Amino acid sequence: MPDTQTSDSPQPDIIAQLREAALSHVPFDGWSAETFAAAVRDTGIDPDLARAICPRGAVDLAVSAHHAGDAALAARAEEIDISALRYSEKVAELIWQRIQLAGDAEVVRRATTLFALPQHAAEGAGLIWGTADTIWRVLGDASNDVNWYTKRMTLSAVYGSCVLFWLGDTSEGHADTRAFIDRRIADVMRFEKVKADLRGNPLLKPFLALPERVLGQVRAPAHRRAPGRVG
Repeated sequence: MPDTQTSDSPQPDIIAQLREAALSHVPFDGWSAETFAAAVRDTGIDPDLARAICPRGAVDLAVSAHHAGDAALAARAEEIDISALRYSEKVAELIWQRIQLAGDAEVVRRATTLFALPQHAAEGAGLIWGTADTIWRVLGDASNDVNWYTKRMTLSAVYGSCVLFWLGDTSEGHADTRAFIDRRIADVMRFEKVKADLRGNPLLKPFLALPERVLGQVRAPAHRRAPGRVG
């Protein structure tokens, strides 16, 4: 993807210009060919150059916008102090911060619609996985076994549901979204407690031994990136 170019390449800067120019058009035309053409026109960037850098047009800009939100979260995490929070509260706070950094709700809604299309669904799931990975990395996750996958899988589901709730939230300051995030994290914590209780049950240990031994062979990828094409 374009955002993976080296720092001395002009591509990231051009993509950023196109992305920012596109934002005012997305609420009306979605992440579409019309939006991409408008962004090219507004920036004055050569159309052939723009298409060479973003061969999929606005789809590439939508992907870039999501990556930019993840990068902004990593930067904000260095500015806010969450050290006094419990671990579950830290996760909830970072989800909340990421949603706040998502920008205009209609822009996000249009991206959600785009990545719900069959041809883009896998990439959309990969983007959400990338957000979950960003949150875990910010929290210093050092897992290198099957937990690396399960943590990101679980958080991807939580984050996705929170974004969908936020898109329909009309409460003041999106207070209902914040409460929803807390409830979803509480649900996960209860589930984790149930799993821990099952592992500690002596009657179930013989049945769990084999699957745990198999899962114990799973290792996180060396590059610690999301599976599939996400950037």
